[in-house]
Amino acid sequence: MENQANSKNIMVNNGIILGISSVLFALVMFATGNHLTPHWSASIVNAIIFIGIIIYGIKQFKAANNNFLSWGQGVKIGVGVAIVGGLIMVVYNYLFTNFIEPDFMNQMMEIQNQAFLDQGLTEDQIEAANAMTSTFSSPGIMAAVGIISYAIVGFIVAAITAAILKKSEEENY
Repeated sequence: MENQANSKNIMVNNGIILGISSVLFALVMFATGNHLTPHWSASIVNAIIFIGIIIYGIKQFKAANNNFLSWGQGVKIGVGVAIVGGLIMVVYNYLFTNFIEPDFMNQMMEIQNQAFLDQGLTEDQIEAANAMTSTFSSPGIMAAVGIISYAIVGFIVAAITAAILKKSEEENY
């Protein structure tokens, strides 16, 4: 494997595609008014975008690497794509909650409070939940959670994909 493909370019390019695709989908959800209470199908579309682009990146690396791929290389590519995409989504979420829709967090809190009331929670329980939520809704914590969650899910997708697609030079002999 002396002529190994450049994994950095593949991770960055596909990560940018993942981030931009996710941002465009989020903007469509916002433009159609479905950003506060999205339909379950929105999660399916997000998953298809996420999984599809990670698999595409791993396949692209394998093709550029003389059709060889180790499990570790596949995981590295997939997690790299996910983290770059996650960074773009973190920037978008920051811009969205601070400039595009500054009242978004309050609107989400109202929807959640109504759901808590419907479940029969008391006012004290709802206030405690709101206090906990506001603790974790700072921009730094939201960014960290966003990137970490993208990396974890990216690892899972990449690990499965790499296990299926792996092919070493030793297998040819």
